[in-house]
Amino acid sequence: MPFFVYLLECDGKSYYCGWTKNLGARVKAHNSGKGGAYTRAHLPVRLVYYESRKDVGAALRREAEIKSLSRSGKKRLVESAEHG
Repeated sequence: MPFFVYLLECDGKSYYCGWTKNLGARVKAHNSGKGGAYTRAHLPVRLVYYESRKDVGAALRREAEIKSLSRSGKKRLVESAEHG
């Protein structure tokens, strides 16, 4: 089963990065206020980017990489997926 690393665009145009085994359920949880505290305070959220990884370790490493990006770096990642 793949693991997903994802970026949400929150209200106010900020980004939230996380990982999950079930992407659809996780995005739904965020939008229902049952996700992280950050997304609960910045609803609604919209899935704007995701990648799959074969194991949880790889997903956690990629999540850390994405979180370390600047806002403009995250925006470029989203834009590359939209045009790729």
